[in-house]
Amino acid sequence: MPATLPALEDHVDVLIVGAGPAGLMLANWLSRFDIKTRIVDKRGTKIFNGQADGLQSRTLEILDSFDFVDRVWRESNHMIEICLWNPDENGKIRRSDRIPDTIPGISRFQQVVLHQGRIERFFLDSIKEHSDIAVERGVLPTAFEFDDAKAADFAAYPITVTVRTLSEEDAMPQQQQQHHKNDDGQEAPVSDGLFRSNLAADDTDDLIRAAETNARINQAESIKAKFVVGCDGAHSWVRRQLGYKLEGDSTDYIWGVLDIIPITDFPDIRQRCAIHSASAGSVMVIPRENKLVRLYIQLQATEHGQNGGKVDRSGITPEIILRSAQQILHPYKLDYSYCDWWTAYQIGQRVGNCFSLKERVFLAGDAVHTHSPKAGQGMNVSMQDTYNLGWKLAHVVKGYSDASILKTYETERKQIAQELIAFDHRFSRLFSGRPAKDVMDEEGISMSEFKAAFEKGNEFASGIAVNYSSSVIIAKQSDAKVQSNQVIGKQQLATGIVVGKRMPSVKVLNQSDARPWHLQELLKSNGRWRIIVFPGQLATRTNMQRMQELGAKLGAQDSFIRRYTPLEQSFDSVIEILTVHAGSRKDVELLDLPEAFHPFDNKIGWDYWKVYADDQSYHEGHGQAYANYGIDSAQGASIIVRPDQYPYRLSSL
Repeated sequence: MPATLPALEDHVDVLIVGAGPAGLMLANWLSRFDIKTRIVDKRGTKIFNGQADGLQSRTLEILDSFDFVDRVWRESNHMIEICLWNPDENGKIRRSDRIPDTIPGISRFQQVVLHQGRIERFFLDSIKEHSDIAVERGVLPTAFEFDDAKAADFAAYPITVTVRTLSEEDAMPQQQQQHHKNDDGQEAPVSDGLFRSNLAADDTDDLIRAAETNARINQAESIKAKFVVGCDGAHSWVRRQLGYKLEGDSTDYIWGVLDIIPITDFPDIRQRCAIHSASAGSVMVIPRENKLVRLYIQLQATEHGQNGGKVDRSGITPEIILRSAQQILHPYKLDYSYCDWWTAYQIGQRVGNCFSLKERVFLAGDAVHTHSPKAGQGMNVSMQDTYNLGWKLAHVVKGYSDASILKTYETERKQIAQELIAFDHRFSRLFSGRPAKDVMDEEGISMSEFKAAFEKGNEFASGIAVNYSSSVIIAKQSDAKVQSNQVIGKQQLATGIVVGKRMPSVKVLNQSDARPWHLQELLKSNGRWRIIVFPGQLATRTNMQRMQELGAKLGAQDSFIRRYTPLEQSFDSVIEILTVHAGSRKDVELLDLPEAFHPFDNKIGWDYWKVYADDQSYHEGHGQAYANYGIDSAQGASIIVRPDQYPYRLSSL
C-alpha cells in the first residue's frame, strides 16, 4: 500500500458543496462580503452544453442586481409567445391558440433561454471580479462530523468535512457513446446528460472508494466550517450525511430531451409550443440560442425496469427519442443532422423533509426539491434558494444580524418548494395526459383546462408570485402567525407594494442629472438593507419640514444606521437610504435636503445617486411611481427593503 500523506486542515466561514447554479449563486453573494468561502465539486469540469436553460423574469431581475444580466440578455433566445397545438376532430394536430410567454407588464424582463454552461460562466466571472473564491473541481467530500456542543456558538466551527482530490479519470462522468453524422458524413460523438438525470444511479460511493484507494494521489484535507451548504443535486451527499430524505412520488411518465438543429416543416419550430397529439403523447418545443431547439418528448414505448422503479436507461437513445417526436408531430416531418445534447428523465415531485441542521448545515436546490423541467423552474428556484440564504449567512458571519434570521431560510423556501411541487404535479399531468375526445371522455385531459393552467402558471413560473409569510424579517399587517411582540407594517400606505413580495419596479428620475432609472436597478445585491423614503410633494412646507426632521434623526451620531456601520466603512455601507419625492425635480435642490439623504465623503464629495423624483422624463415618459405603488403624495410612506429586494415593512414618515 502507498504511504498516506499527512492530512491538511483549513478553517472557513462557509463551505459550499456543489458548483452548479445554486452553489455559484451562493458563492457570488458571499464574494461581496469578504467572507472566507470554499466551493467544491466532484465533477472535474464545468457544463459546456445541455442541462437547464430557462431563465424566468425574477431570476433575470436578480442577475441584474449582480450587474451581469446584460450578458445573458444579449446571448439568450427570448421567449415571446407560446403556441398551443391540439388534435382536431380528425386527430390531426393544429394550432389552437397563441398566448404571451410572459404576462405583459409583470416585470421589465421576459423569459429567456440560454444553456447552463454560459450562466455558470457569468457567475464565475462575477465571483472572480469580487473575490479570490475559486471552484475546486474534482474535489470530493468523503466524511462529515458535526459537534453538537458548538452549534449554538456562531463564532465556532462545529462542522468538519474531509475532502479528497480525485484523479482526472475519476472526476469525469461516464457518458454513453452515441454518435451523429457531421457535415462530412463522419460519425461524431454526442454529449448525453444521463449522468445527471434522475434515471442515473448515484456514483458518489464509488468515487469515495476510488479516492481512498488512491490516497497517495488524493490527499485528504480536513475543512472545519462555521456553515456548510449542500448544493449537490438530487443525489445530495450532504443530505445523506444529515439523514434527511426527499418525500413525494414519481409518475409513470418518461421523457426524453433533444437539443438539435431541426430539419422540419413544422411551422412553429421557433416558438415555444405545447403539443398534444391524439394518441402518441406530447412534446414541448423550446427554441434556443445558436439555432438550437430543445424538444421535451414523451416516450410511449419505454417500460419500467424489472424492479418496478427506475427505468432501464440503457435502452434509451437519441434515435428512440426522435422517433417518438416524429409520431407526435405527424403529419409534419422532423429530422436533424446535428444533435448537441440529449438526456431522459422520469417525472418525480419531491420535497426535503428538512432544509437545515440547527441553522449550521443547509440544503438548497435539487438537494431539497425535484420536479419536472417543463415549467422552467429547476435552475430558477435553485438559484433563488441560495439568493435567499446568501445574504443571511453573510450578515450573521459579519455580525450585522442575529442568528435567528437563519431560521427564515427553511420557512420561506420550503413554502416555495411545496407550492412548486403542487403546481408541477398538476401541470405535468395535464401536459402528459391524453387529450379528451369529447365532454364525455372522463379519462382524457381537457384542453381548455390545460390552457387555463398554463396561463395561471405563468405568473407562478415567472417567480414574481413569491410571497413570504410573516417572520422576524417580514412584517405583514395581518397574519395569524404574527407574534405579540413583532413589528407590524402598514400595508394600506402603499397598496401597490406587497410586504413579502419582491419590490416591483417603475421608472424614476435622478434628481441631479434627470436620467431615468428603474427603481429596482438601484437595489443592487451588495448586502445592504434599504430605507426607501417616499416623502410626497417636497414643495409643500409640511412635507419638507417632516423630511428635515427625519433626516436629522437618521443622520444623528446615535442613530441606528450609525450603530450598524463599521467605523472604517461609509455611512450607508449596511443601511442605505433612497428617496423618491413626488412632483417636479425642478422644485427641489439636492443640497437643500439633509446630508443623510445624500451622504458626504471626503474623497468623492456628495452622493448624487440617492435622491429621485417621480416626474416626467425627457425621452422615456412618466413612471407614475406614486400612482403605481398606491402611495398618497400628500401623506407619503417609507419602506424598509431587505438585501434580497423583498419589502420587510411599510410605515408612515
